[in-house]
Amino acid sequence: MASVDIVGRLTELVRERRQGRSSAADVAASALRDLIMEGALPPGSRVTEEAFMAPLEVSRNTLREAFRLLTHEKLLVHKLNRGVFVRSLVRADVRDLYRVRKVVECAALAQATEAGVERMTAAVERGERAAAEGRWVDVGTANIRFHQAIVSLVGSPRLDEMMRQVGAELRLGFHEMGDPRSFHEGYLRRNREILDRVKGGEPERAEELLRRYLDDAESEMFDAFLTRDRKLTN
Repeated sequence: MASVDIVGRLTELVRERRQGRSSAADVAASALRDLIMEGALPPGSRVTEEAFMAPLEVSRNTLREAFRLLTHEKLLVHKLNRGVFVRSLVRADVRDLYRVRKVVECAALAQATEAGVERMTAAVERGERAAAEGRWVDVGTANIRFHQAIVSLVGSPRLDEMMRQVGAELRLGFHEMGDPRSFHEGYLRRNREILDRVKGGEPERAEELLRRYLDDAESEMFDAFLTRDRKLTN
């Protein structure tokens, strides 16, 4: 995504998030988090105050507070005398992310509501449209939205907030997977299978499919990180 697109997207995100947010720093942090989740800021990207103050429409101090919030969420890291950067995950992060996902997402499937299923359906359909158009980074975004929709079945704002952070961290992992099509294509089909089981009133079968899905995705991502780390040490 070009820098001009980042500026435009940030402007859209800020407008969307001004309603109901408690502070300008929260709005800025939320917009930046979504930008990371959408794949526009890959690991290692430098996040400068000069580049983001204007599109986020915040002061320098407010932006610094947003940076602190995202550093606490393990999305940004401050490097002494160098600045603020989007964080790169390590193998322990992969293990922990999937540990959280298995506990929360599998339990959430048993609490399907009509509104929640509609959100799941919309995410699957967005992913399928993006795949048909060859927009594989957007398929990854739709995949994250699908899993956030699963957790939204519980109806807990706290869990929804947690999954927004998890989704952004997950995208940082996606960047290590190489070609996005080769990683996302098979899981797109599996999202549809899980959705069909939920719609068919088979939550136990949906949970079984989801648990296997998360096991496979964790293994695939962990192996990619292991390969990356071996290359870095050779």
